Amino acid sequence: MKMQGLVLLVLLCAVAQGRVYSRCEWAQLLKDQGMDGFEGLKLGEFVCLAKHVSNYNTQAINTNPDGSTDNGIFQISSKFWCDDRRPNARNICGIDCADLLDDNPLDDINCAKLIVLGSNSLSAWTAWKCHCDGKI
Repeated sequence: MKMQGLVLLVLLCAVAQGRVYSRCEWAQLLKDQGMDGFEGLKLGEFVCLAKHVSNYNTQAINTNPDGSTDNGIFQISSKFWCDDRRPNARNICGIDCADLLDDNPLDDINCAKLIVLGSNSLSAWTAWKCHCDGKI
């Protein structure tokens, strides 16, 4: 009986875990999702962004001084792009912020596409401006 409890605990932890991609895995997934050349941006720019904001970790989360959070592999802000159940969240991507923290990054990629379309580049991310813009 104790062994079954331990196995259940391990399985629950595995389900709750996000995923950390390798650089090449992440690049291939982005390419498969049409990100190479999306809005004139290079695949390497999206890879560079994920490296610098989350180190390719789908479960990355950071809290900002105003209490909003940056979520998932692209560190998508709850202030504008996803719903964290706080007042005044705009939720432009129409997604729960918790969905950006699972091991399925397709919703993160789709939200990132909306962000790019809204800003005409990756300039919504400070990390892209500092580490990737003009360096790929």
